[in-house]
Order: sequence, then C-alpha cells, then structure tokens
Amino acid sequence: MSDILIRIEGRAGRITLNRPETLNSLTYDMLRAIDAALEEWRDDDRVALVLIDAAGARAFAAGGDIRDLYETGRAGDFAFGQGFWAFEYRLNAKIARYPKPYVAIMHGFVMGGGVGVSALGSHRVVTDGTEVAMPECGIGLVPDVGGSWLLANAPGRAGEYLGMTGARMGPADAIHAGFADAYVPSDRLEALKTQLAESGDPGEIRAFAEKPEGGELAYFRLPMDDAFAAASTVELEANLEEVARAGLPWATKTLKALRRGCPLSVATTMEMVRAARSMTLEEALAQEYRFTARCMEHGEFLEGVRAAVIDKDRDPHWAKPRLADVRRPDVDAMLAPLGADELKL
Repeated sequence: MSDILIRIEGRAGRITLNRPETLNSLTYDMLRAIDAALEEWRDDDRVALVLIDAAGARAFAAGGDIRDLYETGRAGDFAFGQGFWAFEYRLNAKIARYPKPYVAIMHGFVMGGGVGVSALGSHRVVTDGTEVAMPECGIGLVPDVGGSWLLANAPGRAGEYLGMTGARMGPADAIHAGFADAYVPSDRLEALKTQLAESGDPGEIRAFAEKPEGGELAYFRLPMDDAFAAASTVELEANLEEVARAGLPWATKTLKALRRGCPLSVATTMEMVRAARSMTLEEALAQEYRFTARCMEHGEFLEGVRAAVIDKDRDPHWAKPRLADVRRPDVDAMLAPLGADELKL
C-alpha cells in the first residue's frame, strides 16, 4: 500500500498521508510526492484547491521519519540529513506561497514535519482531539519547517513558551497561536471534505466551523509574558522558579518541560524565535537550516534521537546537561552563516 495517496476528486487535488501505523510520519519519498503533486496542479485548471488530510484516527502527522536521519548521521553521512532538510524547507516555502488555496485537515497529533505541510497552508482546520506541537527541543533539534516563524508571530511570548517547552495546543490554542484558522467538529469533517471537492471553494469551511471550547494560552498570558520576556534561559529558569514558589501550578509544569529539552536546543530556540519576528518565512527557514545542517556533527540531535526513538530509554546524556552550561557563543556557533552552503529558496 502506498505511503501517500494523490489524486484529483472533483475540483480538489487530494493528498492523503497513509502511514497510520507510524502516525503518518513523513519520509523523504512522501515529501517528494507532495512537491511533485503541487507542481503538477499549479497550472491544472481542473484543480481549484489542494486538500491534504491523513489516514487513521490518531494523527495527521506526528513528525518526520527520523530513523534514516539517525542511521546516516551515526555513519558520518551528514549530507543525507542536510539534503533532506533543505528539500523539506523548500517544500514548506512552496506550500506557504502556493497560488491556489491549500486546505489542511489537522486531526490528532500534528507535530514537527506535520506542522510544515499543514500550518503553512492558506486554510488550516483543526478538530476534536487535535494536538499541535513543536517538540523538537526534546530530541536536540529546534522548531523548524517554518515553525520558528509561526512561533514568532504568535501573540505575546507564546512563541517562546511553545517552542522552548514543546507544549501541546488543542484546537482553541492552535487558533489563538496562529497555527490554525477554524475548528470543525470531527463528525462534520467528511461532509466538509466532500463539499470542498465538489465546489473547489475554501469558503465552504465557514458553514461547518464552530467556536472551540477551552484553551490555556490566553488564560496564562500574563505570567507567560512576564516569565518568557527573560533575557536568557538562566533568567527564565529563575523567573519560573519564583512564580512556582508563589503557588502557580502552570509555572511548575512549565519549568519541568523546559528542563526536559536539550539545553542547547532550548537556548537556540529562544534566539531563533526572537530573531524571526523581524524575518520573512524564507529568512526564518534559512535560519533554521543553519542549525539543522550542523545538528548532527556539532549539536546533540543524534543523542536526542537515540534516547527518544532508538533505545527509548528517555535518558539523553547531553554534552551540556543544564541550561546554565550553554553560553551565548554556543548558540551563535549553531546559527552562524553557512557561506556557500546557505539554504537557497
């Protein structure tokens, strides 16, 4: 069975991620197939919009398939990962700038690479059980696939919070943070897809959308903005400790999540999100690539993947185990220009 289903239905170019057993994790071949379909449909008058969804109830896409990246990196082949990320980021930029409506149905887990092929589209639909997150710091990476740019445009300091902790967003929070546009109840999704294919009009989403309940980002806006306005991760840690001592459970939970990530990645994410506030998407993708191009040889990605995915012991041994161990030159080295190897979009 194909890992991705691509076809034309009615007036829609349909893309369905089809690896439910792996939570639809994205392979290099799947990214190539999406790219080829978008190129083919760009000037095809039969296709009025692109509609991307996924098979299985658990996930739209929980990230990229990183086992090949790990194996090649362990073997000293850093070029494979660099090629993968460069291609993926070019696809992310293409989705964001696509001349036809790009509708993403974001159900279940939407994380990492799954965000890049959904939340950069023109029309993003979340539903019951949607959980959106950028948890890359947990594996020694940083929010990428355009995630740093999305985070930078979230209200207040939500971008730093979400990127540095990997916190998950339900439907209301995903819309609040700018990762989605509309909530449609799960029992109306199939009817919505049918209507979109028949009409080719993304305006149909309005008739199916409702206001989602809940959401924490707006509720915790004041303590979040105060804490994450810190000038450094060490100051942030101290801010959260102070608020936690005052008895706010949110701060205790946030502090635990912050310390769970790779310290080098957490500190770099703070810098990236803040820098991306004055960047275009393309500039933010190029900044992300500076990190990922180095993350195997000079970062802690391989150890993070080993602990989370390969051995699954959840006990990474970071070279710099505490936030206080990371200095500004360490971050600057990961984000320094790549010269002739800069990402070209």
